[in-house]
Amino acid sequence: MSPTDTVPAGVEEVVTTTPPVRPSTLLVRALRLWRTRIGASFGLLLVLVAILGPYLAPHSPTDFVAIPNTPPGGAAGLLGTDYLGQDVLSRFLYGGRGILVMAVVSTGIGLLVGVGIGLVAAYARNAWDDVLMRGMDVVMAFPEIMLALLAVSLVGPDPWVVIAAIAATTAPRVARVARGSAQPVVERDFIEATEAMGVSRLRILTGELLPNILAPMMVEASLRLTYSIGVISALAFLGLSSDPNGPNWGTMIQQNQIALAVQPWGALMPILAIALLTIGTGMFGDGIARTAAGVDRGRAEG
Repeated sequence: MSPTDTVPAGVEEVVTTTPPVRPSTLLVRALRLWRTRIGASFGLLLVLVAILGPYLAPHSPTDFVAIPNTPPGGAAGLLGTDYLGQDVLSRFLYGGRGILVMAVVSTGIGLLVGVGIGLVAAYARNAWDDVLMRGMDVVMAFPEIMLALLAVSLVGPDPWVVIAAIAATTAPRVARVARGSAQPVVERDFIEATEAMGVSRLRILTGELLPNILAPMMVEASLRLTYSIGVISALAFLGLSSDPNGPNWGTMIQQNQIALAVQPWGALMPILAIALLTIGTGMFGDGIARTAAGVDRGRAEG
């Protein structure tokens, strides 16, 4: 019955169909919150550093500039030198690209796999739901960093191994959120009507279910990206990097931690960068979550 049809006296009609909020609309509303703006600013700043940094670096990341652990000034440059006498500023500007690329790729793969599993499980409503989600529970029983360490120690610290390990630990968590968000949508009338029209399951999953869970998936994507950055940095800090002396923020912290008292910039700069990047993605996701849930709606719409 359409809203324009005549309703008999004494009978109340409740219209429950609400179109999904478009991601672009949700993002515009979220950017009206200060927490989202601050988070986006932090993230954009670090992304620009990672992308443009190698073109702005005064030296090659492997060039010997001055005596090791020389404080800033003179030939040592703006941030001094590290434990080998290499320019800290140059290594910092080169060091963010690898972490950012691996974090984005691994998170993207994990999101694709996780959303697919979650939608299939929610739509199946049979034994497949239990099989898929119990399999995800098995993977989630192990900490992300432990599975990543296991994969790297068995195969080697190649970039594709790190990406695959993080994607494999990201997918189960995304799948649970996707399944939980899709289950109420599966029970709605328009899904049953779409099935009655003979629409394929793939079209239903991608054209009907997926648009209705994009808001929580955007929040989950920012959260998973934060964890990916932390895990990749932790692996590099532990020395599990494809290039032990390559410019990498996690590697820089591990290499220069012993000289914090005399030349802190070699470890402090990557620490600040990783902290700002994780804080930025966290605040950005929190702003989207608050907007999607209707929290701070007055400030977002004002």
